[in-house]
Amino acid sequence: MNNRANDVIISGYHLELTDALKSMVQEKVSKLFEHDSQIIRIRVELGHTPDARKEKEFSAKGLIEIKGNDLIVNEHSHDLYKSIDGMAIKLDRLLRRRHRLARVKRKKTQAVEIPAGLPKVQTA
Repeated sequence: MNNRANDVIISGYHLELTDALKSMVQEKVSKLFEHDSQIIRIRVELGHTPDARKEKEFSAKGLIEIKGNDLIVNEHSHDLYKSIDGMAIKLDRLLRRRHRLARVKRKKTQAVEIPAGLPKVQTA
C-alpha cells in the first residue's frame, strides 16, 4: 500500500462535500499515517445539525481502524473547519498516547515468581 490516500474515507451527512473540504481533511489526516504503519483505514464523517437551539451545529467524527481497538473521536463546533482541526488534533493525541503506553508496557520489567519446588529433569 504505497498510496495511503485510498485508505481515507470521507463522508458527509446533511451537507455537501466540496473539493476544498475533501482536500483539507485529506491534508490533516495524511499526517496521521506517519505515526503508525499499522493503520488500516481512516474514516471521517462530517455532519451538519440544522437545529436553532444548538450552538454547535457542525460535527466531525474520526475513526482510525488499526490493529487492536479502533480509535474514535468526535468534535463539535459552530464552524466546520474548526471541527476538522479539533478532530485531527484529538486523533493525533490518541495515537501518540497509544504508542507511549505501548512503549512503557514494553520497557517495564515485571518480576516472575517461580515456585521453589520445581521437579528436576533427568538427562540421558
